[in-house]
Amino acid sequence: MAIAGPDGVDAAIKAGIDLDGSPIPVEMLTLYNEVMELESQRARSGVKKSMRNRIVKTGSKHMDQATLDSRLKAAGWDGLKDKEIAFFYS
Repeated sequence: MAIAGPDGVDAAIKAGIDLDGSPIPVEMLTLYNEVMELESQRARSGVKKSMRNRIVKTGSKHMDQATLDSRLKAAGWDGLKDKEIAFFYS
């Protein structure tokens, strides 16, 4: 199964197939679906906060620390926090 784009992993999970073509165990799918259902019921604190969190999580995989920090600031968000640097760049 070829996976690309932000919805690719979701499509694979929905199909119950891992990237190597093997089936995802039912127990794993059950737990994942249960946790995602709980998450869907959680109150949100704001769209811009969620956007920033996604940018940091994904951006840290594609940008060096200084670049991501400066891009966040240029966009109007706070720069990287110490805990984010420790988690994503250490």
